[in-house]
Amino acid sequence: MTDEIIINEKTVWEILETVTDPEIPVLSIIDLGIVRKIEIYNAVQKPPSGGVGVFITPTYTGCPAMDVIRMNIRMALLENGFTNIDIKTILSPAWTTDWMTEEGKQKLKAYGIASPNSKQQVCTPGLFQEEEAVQCPHCNSYHTQMISRFGSTACKALYKCNDCKEPFDYFKCH
Repeated sequence: MTDEIIINEKTVWEILETVTDPEIPVLSIIDLGIVRKIEIYNAVQKPPSGGVGVFITPTYTGCPAMDVIRMNIRMALLENGFTNIDIKTILSPAWTTDWMTEEGKQKLKAYGIASPNSKQQVCTPGLFQEEEAVQCPHCNSYHTQMISRFGSTACKALYKCNDCKEPFDYFKCH
């Protein structure tokens, strides 16, 4: 008797919950909202044994982590008995931070990264300057300032809290 894997969508979602983002390992790819859909194929659609299709959208079109994410998805599914795997990239509609889970945003904050604002909040310090009001993940102050438009990765900006003096990354809203 051979052990056969039962292919169903719920199982695949649970497996993908264990695949983390290589740049922010506290987040799963489910937390990030990059998994758009899962398709289960029968043996006629995907010989010889059926299979699974995972459709993902990168956070940025040129995101360097996507190759690693694809490989980690494939490895996680292979480790769980799936052998007939398609991973497809969908570029439209473009990914948005609105697709992140609330749990993922809380994980970011606990990790020390300010999560994207649900609605862009702007302070207007001067006539031609607008700076987004970003909450410090360490002390919750909004008395912060941007140091650099790019942080440790292209999807983050570097900020400093003027109250607790701690630097922090902000996961940019887009």
